Amino acid sequence: MEWYYMHMPISGVTIFWPGLVLLGFGVGVIGGFFGMGGGWLVTPGLNILGFPISFAIGTDLAQMSANSIVSTMRHAKFGNVDYKLGTIMIIGTLVGVEMGARLVMYLEQLGLVGSVIRYCYMVLLVLISWTVFTDITKQKKQFVVGATEETAVGIDWYKRLHRIKIPPMMHFKTAGVYCSVWLPVLISLLIGLVSGTLGIGGGLIVLPAFIYLIGCPTHVAVGTSLYGVMFSGLYGTFTYTMKGRTELAAALIMILGAAFGAQIGTIATKYIKGFAIKYAFGLSVIGVFVSIALKQFADKFPANQRMLLGISTVIIFGLVIMLCTYITVKMIQGARKELREKRVKTITQKA
Repeated sequence: MEWYYMHMPISGVTIFWPGLVLLGFGVGVIGGFFGMGGGWLVTPGLNILGFPISFAIGTDLAQMSANSIVSTMRHAKFGNVDYKLGTIMIIGTLVGVEMGARLVMYLEQLGLVGSVIRYCYMVLLVLISWTVFTDITKQKKQFVVGATEETAVGIDWYKRLHRIKIPPMMHFKTAGVYCSVWLPVLISLLIGLVSGTLGIGGGLIVLPAFIYLIGCPTHVAVGTSLYGVMFSGLYGTFTYTMKGRTELAAALIMILGAAFGAQIGTIATKYIKGFAIKYAFGLSVIGVFVSIALKQFADKFPANQRMLLGISTVIIFGLVIMLCTYITVKMIQGARKELREKRVKTITQKA
């Protein structure tokens, strides 16, 4: 069974390479669907497989940038990318990525990087899952008074932020948003800081930020966030590689799987919208939180370390499999329904 394991030349660890393929494919599907590079799954996933946390972050950013390029191209065909908004947010994101990368190097020198990064992850995941499910609950309450999924309003922080009229003001046509340019710039600075620190490409917070802080429709938020994540991932890959923390062999293995998965995830957004995306996103965030918490407990309780790490591994890869299955099934169902409607329309026209 030795051929299932591969030595990583830069980090010096030996990795179960089929796990890298599965992780890459799953992240391709999930990243294309949610509009993010999938680092929120990859960084903890690589850490669980055996990579030191700093190498997990750098390697994740490398595979994520390639995955985002493929997904962005697919979303562009569906008209889901607001290039003006995405380009403006790149400015703050790149500055934030460099700040985050330097912070990780400092924590690594102190010997605190693994523990601090995992705690930061858990806090961020709790905040995001609370936001998503609070939003869904607020929207569903409005159904009682006749609202629909399209007209119901959930968390609307963006309305208050839009009242800040600091020049220059700009209209983002595809997103249907008119606001101060400083709003997306400052939000992107925060996104970049999180990206460089946690190695998630900012994707985990970009989707909620676009929806709740800027006011983008969900499908436009997905495509535009991928466009921004593509650039932050490329810069993050560069800066971590220069610091000797990118395992390119592992990144290439994951990219091969992600290239196929991204096609499925991106096409699925054509058939799955609104609440379905938010529910899947919120539940997956909770699953990642549990997995990381178990990893943290494993370090605190050496006697139960093997059991806790095993459960953590099952959760993270089980989550990838379940999400991929859900997204793929919904895509197939949607495509079949679309084909049936086209056939009926063709028959009706001929008649």
